[in-house]
Amino acid sequence: MAEHVTELAGSPAELMAALVSSEGRRNRHAVYDALRAHGGVVAAGEGLLAVLGYAECLRALREPALRVQDERSHDVVHPGWRSHSSLRGFTDSMLYTNPPDHTRLRRLVTGAFTARRVAALQPAVERLTERLLDRMDAAAAGGTPVDFMAEFAFRLPVAVIGVLLGVPEDDQVWFRAAAAEVTLALEGLTDLSRLARADAAMDELSAYFTALVEERRRRPADDMLSALVRVHDDDGDRLSGDELIGNLVLLLVAGFDTTTNLLGHALRLAFEHPAHAARLREGEPGFAAAYVEETLRVEPPVQATSRWAGAPFDLMGTPVPEGTKLLLLLAACNRDPRRHPDPHRFDPERPDNRPLSFGGGVHLCVGASLARMEATVALPRLLRRFPGIAPAGAPAYRNRLVVPGFERFPVSVPVGLAGTGHRASTC
Repeated sequence: MAEHVTELAGSPAELMAALVSSEGRRNRHAVYDALRAHGGVVAAGEGLLAVLGYAECLRALREPALRVQDERSHDVVHPGWRSHSSLRGFTDSMLYTNPPDHTRLRRLVTGAFTARRVAALQPAVERLTERLLDRMDAAAAGGTPVDFMAEFAFRLPVAVIGVLLGVPEDDQVWFRAAAAEVTLALEGLTDLSRLARADAAMDELSAYFTALVEERRRRPADDMLSALVRVHDDDGDRLSGDELIGNLVLLLVAGFDTTTNLLGHALRLAFEHPAHAARLREGEPGFAAAYVEETLRVEPPVQATSRWAGAPFDLMGTPVPEGTKLLLLLAACNRDPRRHPDPHRFDPERPDNRPLSFGGGVHLCVGASLARMEATVALPRLLRRFPGIAPAGAPAYRNRLVVPGFERFPVSVPVGLAGTGHRASTC
């Protein structure tokens, strides 16, 4: 079954104006298709190029002349940006840092996300999944609707990243609201006065981690937080105090928000494609991983990112002058028909499926393999445990350009079907 996408037309400038509107975001794939009709790289405004082609985006993600937003670019675009703690916090992290500083910061955390370390985490993810399914089972007693996002899609990845970082379990639930607010700083707002809620959330998260850092100094543990504290205390040139807090906030927020959105979209697609849901439920070998990859293609948790040209270069035939901003529309590039035929069709058996949902190049998401593993483990278990799970009303959607997702997703488990699957002991 292919997703219906309304056809639109217009100039690139008109279409970009539509895209940043609330209505345009609700119909984003129609806007993307109309923009792509003008080319894989489109002049979308003064000094702005929109990238909508898969090949062009892959090249841009790996292009050394392109840089992420950092202090220098913020100074040019928003001279007063330092008055906003949300922008300062992310700019102190590896997210908004370029080599060589990015290389230095990334090297400090990549060891926690190697294939070996992720594989070693799988049994813990399986236990956490079963414990949360027990929780959903109890909450659904008597046919009571359950918010899938609050009770499962959020709790699983935040528990996993909490284990890695060393965040106490009792502290994990309140992070969701703060993370939803702080990610507003990633939306590329031109009116920085709208960042008040993001600034307050960053202040709250920074204060929490500052206190937790002091606790780990007094009582070190076998976790990433303790390891990063030791690096900072031993050599502040390798990791400054601001970089320590900025990267802890980034790892927490990115560590669960993307996976939360992935799980929400994956369940929605299972409801829309019952034959695929049945194959997940039956545990067909390899199908869950393919299903997750196709979910990432059609609904990437992060749907856009940006780069700045630090030097002039040619992007597959399009001259890119120094100082140009490029908006890489990952969600559009994943549906480029030149790379993925019938791109609006959800097809887990799609051959050579390599979505750009986790970026690429030196800024490839460090937690990509962990997010894939969590979803691959969780989805079949969810559908086996609750074979009658169904929507229970309209979900609430966070309609953003860069990091959209479900705020609430009410589901029901019909009486007599909850808990009919395998029930594991809690961990």
